[in-house]
Amino acid sequence: MDRMASGWINGFIGVVIFSGSLPATRVAVMQFDPVFLTVARAAIAGFLALGLLIAFREKRPSRGDILSLAVVALGVVVGFPLLTALALQHVTSAHSIVFIGLLPLATAIFGVVRGGERPKPAFWLFSVLGSALVAGFALMQGLTASPVGDLLMLAAVVVCGLGYAEGGRLSRTLGGWQVISWALVLSLPLTVAVALFHRPVTFTGIETPALLGLAYVSLFSMLIGFIFWYRGLSQGGIAAVGQLQLLQPFFGLALAATLLHEPVTWAMLAVTVAVILCVAGARRFAR
Repeated sequence: MDRMASGWINGFIGVVIFSGSLPATRVAVMQFDPVFLTVARAAIAGFLALGLLIAFREKRPSRGDILSLAVVALGVVVGFPLLTALALQHVTSAHSIVFIGLLPLATAIFGVVRGGERPKPAFWLFSVLGSALVAGFALMQGLTASPVGDLLMLAAVVVCGLGYAEGGRLSRTLGGWQVISWALVLSLPLTVAVALFHRPVTFTGIETPALLGLAYVSLFSMLIGFIFWYRGLSQGGIAAVGQLQLLQPFFGLALAATLLHEPVTWAMLAVTVAVILCVAGARRFAR
């Protein structure tokens, strides 16, 4: 199997795993404070990552890698989880999932800025088209309904795109699972301290669905998904493989409808299908 094909397979697996993040967060944030949920998931994943690094006797990152790892940590370990958790207090997971359609464009832009990639002009046409469809959907739904939730989701997309691109660039030399593991470990002092400060007075009243949501975002969304995702970005290219994120709303909407019984309108489905079609054109001109 060539490097490009391997990159797309790893990226696809990562996207499937990430698709469950927002529905799981939506369930967990119903009973957990958003700040606690953000730092608790990172702390749990951080201890698991520390165990992996010790078990495989991975060498420490160089001093020059520390800043990049800090950017990854701020973008995907803290920024995106916190902003989405706050947003999901104002909007449904089905509504927020559609905003994930903006991630490929954000990732591609930062891939050019930080990764040195140069997609063809036609690539940007398809990427912008997909993003415009998502933005148009948000406007059609009426931003006045929850401007705070929508703005938080937009901010989450920006910081996540930066974290994805920076992690994909760093994975070329450090390795995919090593990047997210070191980012989580570097965040441990902060995430553990804040988690202890914001922890619930008692866990007695926390129901099983919320605990399962916390478990999913800690193990899969915060660690396992990134192992595949960063490996895919480093193998297939940040801009190219990043377009697979256009599939994430489709899987996420299906989960929101089946697990959370949230309404999924025809408009949501139409936008999702349209942005999925854009991935074929964007992929063709990614390099």
